[in-house]
Amino acid sequence: MPHAADLAQRIVSAGARLIGPSSLGLVDSSNDLLLAWGNFTPGSLAVVTQSGQLGTEIATLSARSGLGISRFASIGGQSDVRAAEILRTLVDDPDTTQVVLYLESFTGGAALVAAMQALRAAGKPTMILTTGQSNAGARLAKSHTGSLTSAIDTVDAACRAAGAIRLSTPGVAVELAGFFATSWLPAARRVAIISDSGGQGAIAADRSVSHRLGVEVLEATTRQQVKQHLPEAAHIDNPIDLDGAGEADLGVYSRLVDALLGDDTIDAVVLSGYFGCYGEDIPDLLEAELAEVQQLGRTVRTHRKPLVVHSMSADSSAVAALWENSIPAYASIESAMRVIAGAGFYASHSGRITEALEQSGPVTPWGTGYGAARDTIMAAGVPVPRATTFGRGTGLAEAMADSPLTPPFVLKAGWPAHKTEVGAIALGLGDTAALETAYAEMAGRLGDGEYIVEEMDTRGEVVEILVGGRQDENFGPIVMVGAGGTETELYGDTWLELAPVSHAEALDMVSRLTCYRLLTGWRGRPAADLDGLAEVIVSVSRLIAANNEIQEIEINPVRVTPEGALAVDALVVTNRDDDSDSDSDEGNSNGDGNGDSNSNGNSDKESP
Repeated sequence: MPHAADLAQRIVSAGARLIGPSSLGLVDSSNDLLLAWGNFTPGSLAVVTQSGQLGTEIATLSARSGLGISRFASIGGQSDVRAAEILRTLVDDPDTTQVVLYLESFTGGAALVAAMQALRAAGKPTMILTTGQSNAGARLAKSHTGSLTSAIDTVDAACRAAGAIRLSTPGVAVELAGFFATSWLPAARRVAIISDSGGQGAIAADRSVSHRLGVEVLEATTRQQVKQHLPEAAHIDNPIDLDGAGEADLGVYSRLVDALLGDDTIDAVVLSGYFGCYGEDIPDLLEAELAEVQQLGRTVRTHRKPLVVHSMSADSSAVAALWENSIPAYASIESAMRVIAGAGFYASHSGRITEALEQSGPVTPWGTGYGAARDTIMAAGVPVPRATTFGRGTGLAEAMADSPLTPPFVLKAGWPAHKTEVGAIALGLGDTAALETAYAEMAGRLGDGEYIVEEMDTRGEVVEILVGGRQDENFGPIVMVGAGGTETELYGDTWLELAPVSHAEALDMVSRLTCYRLLTGWRGRPAADLDGLAEVIVSVSRLIAANNEIQEIEINPVRVTPEGALAVDALVVTNRDDDSDSDSDEGNSNGDGNGDSNSNGNSDKESP
């Protein structure tokens, strides 16, 4: 039995292509092509999947929702034809309006991102399902940057770059596909809620908050308009409780929706509760309810904003009519809020073109240890403390004789990968005598080698930040920012993007961190230099993207104050390290990167 790769090679050599192995087949509804197991209802949703059965589930759900399938490709093991190639064929397919992609492997990630960007440019949303949210691969990383960047975080960064959206289950994907096929995208995430039940309105508001949707107090003008349609209401707020007004006059629904969608501070309206049940429970009201659906349809087409309905009826005539009038309707408030949140995310992440930098080869200057890592980031434009290097033929006294450094000093041994554990760093050395004493003790324990003396950063109001990058095996260079210091892994407060990034994108990354509030003036503290931090992120992103020998780079911490950002420890790992022990005393695992900072304090890092 030939190996899959050998079989693929034989087929390609003969002038054909192989989809699979382990493929359930192909479907092209426009050409009546059915080379797959099962039944497929023609429609507008394309499915590209590594799992044939999961893809069939998506196709079945899509048929039940009324969307149907335009194309279906079960790509299995991708020995020859890969997902990116299939996606490219959908860009110009007139019968495909959106795509669901299920992948277990993201080999060739750059091509996938490019294909999804092309689909986004063609106005065809791409929804991604995947598995493998564990950090198993990260356990092999040599830096915090590697260990804190999970596979799923990297996929999410790729989705943001591609203008795609990752979802959790086939049902959620088909829910959102129904919205995309029916409604308009919200401009942002601010929603207004109308309910004919106070309890349902309150739950709707809670679910909005859980999905990070804004339920803000109504503008005064809008509140007055609402009050005109609810004259008996004692208090008008968001959510709006109809308190029986719908039963008295069905027309109140469209009048309120019109007032809310006309407000520039509201991006979407959610109608939650009984609407859709009137004609089902009281047949004499069916005609009036259907007429109100038509009016709601005219209203949303006028404003071109989404109205989403949560109805207690799942399949009434009114619910069907809502879909026909560009109004998505769902049987649970959770589904309604989930699709608005997903649509809002999709609208705000239209994708970006990542700059392709020349693969420039080894960085200059180059070498081994922390000194080389420090030189590397400094050459890339990252600010570092003033320093002098000695050892290997140069003594401390000789190095300091002509040095402009001023105390307090920090002394570091340049070669250990983890300085704190082996006592390879001494902080707060107040004068040359203290420096000489610390060196004698350290060299007596660790032996000869390269040593670095730096000026200690004594600035106040410091926030410690980690900035790093690494080469992802699928998507290529990525850059990460996070809470820094020795507690980096404890907090796990990180954000990453495909590299390189612009200054504006770096600022956005920082704003995603929980510790961002520390940088903007927490409890009266002065705001830190965000632009200086952003420039460090940009420099690291360009360094990891432009140099084909750097596998991981980490600066931990970058000490950020109102006066600027300063990198006080660094780690650079290159592909020359592949055959070396990451904990060895020599090699290109340069620096420490574990939060050992030349800070003003009595421990390895300075508290903010």
